[in-house]
Order: sequence, then C-alpha cells, then structure tokens
Amino acid sequence: MASPEPGLLAMSAADKGSALHVGLLTKTTTKEAVEQPFRESEEGATQGERTVPESAQHTYSLSVVLPAYNEAAVIEKTVSLVVAALTQWTSNFEVVVVNDGSRDHTREIVEQMQITDACIRLINHPVNKGYGAALISGFHAVSKELVFFMDSDGQFDINDLQSLFPLIEQYDAVFGYRNPRRDSWLRKLNAWGWKQLVRCVVGVQVRDIDCAFKLYRADFFQTLKLETGGAMINAEMLYKFKRAGLRYAEVGVRHFPREEGEATGARPAVIIRAIRELFVYAWKWRQEERL
Repeated sequence: MASPEPGLLAMSAADKGSALHVGLLTKTTTKEAVEQPFRESEEGATQGERTVPESAQHTYSLSVVLPAYNEAAVIEKTVSLVVAALTQWTSNFEVVVVNDGSRDHTREIVEQMQITDACIRLINHPVNKGYGAALISGFHAVSKELVFFMDSDGQFDINDLQSLFPLIEQYDAVFGYRNPRRDSWLRKLNAWGWKQLVRCVVGVQVRDIDCAFKLYRADFFQTLKLETGGAMINAEMLYKFKRAGLRYAEVGVRHFPREEGEATGARPAVIIRAIRELFVYAWKWRQEERL
C-alpha cells in the first residue's frame, strides 16, 4: 500500500483517538470529534429538514449522491440506511439517487420511497449514460454545503462517513480508501493496473482512486466543469482537484463483498471507454494548460 503524499493525511476508520500524521505535523482526532460530524446551518434547513436532538446539531448541510444501475435488489435498503444515519447527524440533508437507465425496478422503488420521505430526490436517465454521467447529474442537482457520494450496491457502510467529517474543517475534500477491498482478484488486478496508468498519464496518485466514498465541499462542483461520462470520472475529479491546488485527506473505510445487484465496473466496454477517455482528455487538458 502506497504512502500518502507529503502534506496529506491518511488514517483508518479504526484509528479514532490515535495520533495522525500530516507531513511533519501530528494531529489527534478524538472519539468525541468523530461522533459529532455536523453543526446546524445558520441558513436553516430546506428540503429534507428533520428534527434532531439539540446535542446532535452541527453546521454543515449535506447532499448524498447515490448513482444506481440495476440495483433493485439493494436500493431500498441502501437509501433507508443512509436516511436513518443522516437523521442522527443533521436536520438539513438530501439524498439524491441517480437512476442511470436501469432495466429493473430501481426507478420505481425510489419513486415509492419519495412519496413518504421528502429528503429523497430521484434523477432519472431514460437510457444508461455511464457512471460518470450519473455522478455529474447528481452533482448538478445538489443544494447543500457538502457533497458526499457512495455507490448504491451495499458494499459500504454509511456510518463510516463519521470518520471523514472531522477532517473537512481543514481540507477541501476527504477521500475514503477500501481497507481492505472485498472484491475478486480480477477486480483488484484491474484496479491496480488502472491506478498505475492514471498515475503515469495525468500524475494523480491516491491510495484508492475509484473508491466511491468521497466527501467534497460543494464549491468544488460549482466552479468545475466535469466532462467524462464513464469510469474515468474519479480520475478527472482528482486531476482537476490537484490542478486547482486544493488539499485532501485519506481515510480507510470498511468494504464488503457485493451480495446482490449487477457489477459493471470490470466489463470490457467500461474499461475500454475509461482508457479512451483518459488519453483523450489528458491531451485536451494539456492543451488547455498551455494556453
């Protein structure tokens, strides 16, 4: 496992209460800080406002983006767990589910959940556009101060989000890395090869480039034009994040084997599209930087 870049921070979700190293600096994150991730927004809650005990109220409002493709078997459970967790942390949040042209009943399930819960929003792509396009649609729709995205397949625990929040005061984003990753050896091999390729082509190096467990300040998406529609999206975000001179921390999060639903990340068509986008956009971005 690669070491974090100088000046960045890396920790595990199990490291609460331990000393964390940031370059030559040391910071201690306490259990109390991790368990109180929000403070109530002075602007007041809008859509999705909840009643939260006064002791649990914090400043930041939060948008959670959940891209989904053929996740009918798990989408209701995933969304319900997200809503239940966020309700304990803040009264001002929204859950944006992006149905990316699913062929099953993903859209219908989320539509039914919307009827009884105003904090849930659905964005529907009539046809499948790709993972990146789904995330971009979600980012364009958010209305809160912080943006967190996570896959809808049930392989992450939303409660690990608590480990990211204490760091957002000091950093522009906090990225999760799967610790350990619970995928097949083929998925891991593909991921390793992709990570090396991205590092060589655009100079982006993080522990787990495609880990779908990342927290950003919403300003990043308001000033940024995202262009890639496929699996290249994470590499694009990290490249443009780095180019803007922004700072991030990395946190280890739990990862679980996929139990249901359809995995598409290792499909040849997905991989070929990502590689093609990597070289096309790397050339385009270099041309832009020369202007």
